[in-house]
Amino acid sequence: MKLGVNVPNFGPGADPGRLRDWAQTVEGLGYDRLLVSDHVVVTPDVAAQYPAPFYEPFTTLSWLAGFTSIGLGTTVLIAPYRHPLLVARMAANLNSLSGGRLVLGIGVGWARQEFEALGVDFSRRGKLTDELIREVRAAWSNESDYRAGDIPIWVGGGSDAGLRRAVRLGDAWHPLRQRVDWMRAGLDRLKELAVEEGRPVPGFAPRIVLRLTAEPLPEGERVAGEGSLEQVLGDLEELRQLGATEVVLDPFGGDPAETERPQNAWKDLATVAASLDGVEQQ
Repeated sequence: MKLGVNVPNFGPGADPGRLRDWAQTVEGLGYDRLLVSDHVVVTPDVAAQYPAPFYEPFTTLSWLAGFTSIGLGTTVLIAPYRHPLLVARMAANLNSLSGGRLVLGIGVGWARQEFEALGVDFSRRGKLTDELIREVRAAWSNESDYRAGDIPIWVGGGSDAGLRRAVRLGDAWHPLRQRVDWMRAGLDRLKELAVEEGRPVPGFAPRIVLRLTAEPLPEGERVAGEGSLEQVLGDLEELRQLGATEVVLDPFGGDPAETERPQNAWKDLATVAASLDGVEQQ
């Protein structure tokens, strides 16, 4: 099972130097992939969770590709915000220029004010996402032009519609920041939908929190990836047993000031990496 890291490409501490430091730290600790998030307009509902400045994901990943050799990805690109052919072009170019390192995580979005600012119908976001994935794949089939190579598409979302979208159109289901038992139930439903659709069960590549605590947290009150080191390592092992091929660790806890002092997140990432190295060597 591979491990990636969601690098904060937003907030008061985000600047080119710190983004480069994040990328090189993630690679230096032995992680397999760095991923970034997506917003286009920092409307009030976006700013409450992801404050400005916000670095656009394709631009950011293209730049960071030159400083690293590990995998790259979006977690997640908000599908309705861009024309499908623009996404197809940008993703194909990034994958080609980086030597085939891209995973394209896609989601429907949630920020109503941002949808309004972009003139996109919030109520059609699911349909627009389906259309984008289909049109992107169709564009990529033109190898003489796009030269996309093999770009996996991870589909986010936990609703029944989102799970069905992952089955119909995705290479993997990519749930975000949930409990392990919730993801286990989602995987059971994913298998049911795959039977209904007559399609193979997609892969499983969740994004989980990373927040280490000195003492264990009550099991009923925590999401995957938070708690003592033993709890977090247990979560990773359970996700591996559930069939996860890749897990993305998300160390951002919600305080914008965290983006100005990434050393705390780097410490947690180093602790997990060192512990996993120890397990592998036993």
